[in-house]
Amino acid sequence: MIKGITFDLWDTVFIDDSDETKRAKAGRPSKAIERRQLIHSFVSKQTNLSLEIISQSYDNADKEFKEVWHNEHITWPVHHRLSRILNKLNVNLSEQDMNELVRAHEEMELEFRPDFIPGIHDAITKLSKVYQLGVISDAIFSPGRVLRQLLKDEGILNYFEIFAFSDEVGHSKPHKSMFQHAWNGLNLLPKEIVHIGDREHNDITGPHAFGMKAILCTAAVDRDSTNTKADDKFNDYSELPNILEELKNT
Repeated sequence: MIKGITFDLWDTVFIDDSDETKRAKAGRPSKAIERRQLIHSFVSKQTNLSLEIISQSYDNADKEFKEVWHNEHITWPVHHRLSRILNKLNVNLSEQDMNELVRAHEEMELEFRPDFIPGIHDAITKLSKVYQLGVISDAIFSPGRVLRQLLKDEGILNYFEIFAFSDEVGHSKPHKSMFQHAWNGLNLLPKEIVHIGDREHNDITGPHAFGMKAILCTAAVDRDSTNTKADDKFNDYSELPNILEELKNT
């Protein structure tokens, strides 16, 4: 009996990098470039390091982050990631400058916001009348507080009863603690929850390993739906209620 639904956010509720077009129209560089420029602007107050050298250090730190994320299922907080970059550059920022640099990174997607997937608002509103809802999402640059703000400003934050963000839980998907945080918070058994997400490894294999059901969302991007082991899949949120009804009593 399905009683609860948990949602991934990126490419499941809103569309990853859909803000890049908005940035370009406003004459702003991509997020990746602006992040490197931000560090350069702060570092330039005390050194003559070139943007090229800073970018190389940033690239190396990104590579290290991804290895830990994929292999150890941990997403380093932005402060930690930036500290590693600055250490490589032998630069120490004041506490005030460091806090401002971290904030600028973390809140970048509050200035130019990602598009929400069509139909998600209506789906969340209707599903909340039947199921308990939660969020299980990795936080790469945008931490839980920013992701909550995006949901709040779209008017759907209060439909969710529990949030498992990797920067707050301490691990990322598919680590058990992420899913366990959600089912404990909803006070449901794993078998009573279906998780919805876009990545096979994180959002399908992950919850399946702990007795949850899983549905693949291809509404934003279809990575490999032909080979999915999901209990079902959809590319339009109007399909989801019927899929859930079919799974409800299995």
